[in-house]
Amino acid sequence: MSPQGQLEQGLRVLGLELPARAQAKLLDYTLLLEKWNRTYRLTALHESSLAVSHHLLDSLAVLPFVRGESLLDVGSGGGMPGIPLAIARPELRVVLVDSNSKKTAFLQQAAIELGLANIAVHCGRIEKYRPAVSFAAVTARAFADLAELVQLTDHLLHANGDWLAMKGVYPHGEIARLPAELVVDGVHRLEVPGVIGERHLVVIGRGTGRR
Repeated sequence: MSPQGQLEQGLRVLGLELPARAQAKLLDYTLLLEKWNRTYRLTALHESSLAVSHHLLDSLAVLPFVRGESLLDVGSGGGMPGIPLAIARPELRVVLVDSNSKKTAFLQQAAIELGLANIAVHCGRIEKYRPAVSFAAVTARAFADLAELVQLTDHLLHANGDWLAMKGVYPHGEIARLPAELVVDGVHRLEVPGVIGERHLVVIGRGTGRR
């Protein structure tokens, strides 16, 4: 099946509808990622046939849980899930943060080539990042233990915002180590077309100021 066919089928399974323009940008993004990955280690995945499932659909599975108008993608690496989410929701303000300058160079170039005016890129350690405004959501994909993620990004999240942590198997131990004042709003098993193995999204909020 062609990448376009994989994407269309995967979106149907996920229950998502995206315009043709957005789908084309998503596929262009995978081509950019493959091109830059030959020189810079942006992702451990080197099978181009898996790009749609493991990069695009895996990221887009989070889309129904993204609330608000702004999102911070921590340890963005090759841009997952931030870039696919920014393409799917052009009204969403997305900031991609990574401490690796080669990766942020790619992220900046990808935003330019794909015409993603809703994306900004920051190179540096997340705990030292001090933007003028906070975010409605903080996402992370295989970035850190849940407690460490919360500790490093607490100053960046709105009072009633959500941490959206992408995990593999159900992270029982990590959840148990979270500070008592936090609330786990849900641990959602994500069925991602073409991805073998468990995927979970942990949604965390503060105990006060919640909706």
